[in-house]
Amino acid sequence: MIEQATVSLTTDAMAQLRSLLEKESNPAIGLRVFVSGGGCSGLQYGMAFDDQVRPDDEVVEQEGVKIILDELSIQYLRGSEIDYVDSLMGAGFTVHNPNAVRSCSCGHSFDTGDEGGQAKACGCGH
Repeated sequence: MIEQATVSLTTDAMAQLRSLLEKESNPAIGLRVFVSGGGCSGLQYGMAFDDQVRPDDEVVEQEGVKIILDELSIQYLRGSEIDYVDSLMGAGFTVHNPNAVRSCSCGHSFDTGDEGGQAKACGCGH
């Protein structure tokens, strides 16, 4: 059985990340993606540049760009795709997560729920 990559980047996300990383003078830096409690759906995504890899972290490298995931977040992010969207509402990274059964319309908050189903808006007013 082939294990699915924990996370992947779209072409747009890859281009934007490369552009941002080129401005950093540290070749060890990567994008840390994590999940924390909060948001209107129960869990929320976070992203930050980081050059510290802890022993329990997983590092996914895609075309030279490193994505760093902590052990707790991996279970919520497995199979996710990170995209970069530039729309009238603003530009930024977003996560397409197959594990989310409910997500906020702002794209930063989600719930994995106990039951399967399709992602739907949470009605948080965003």
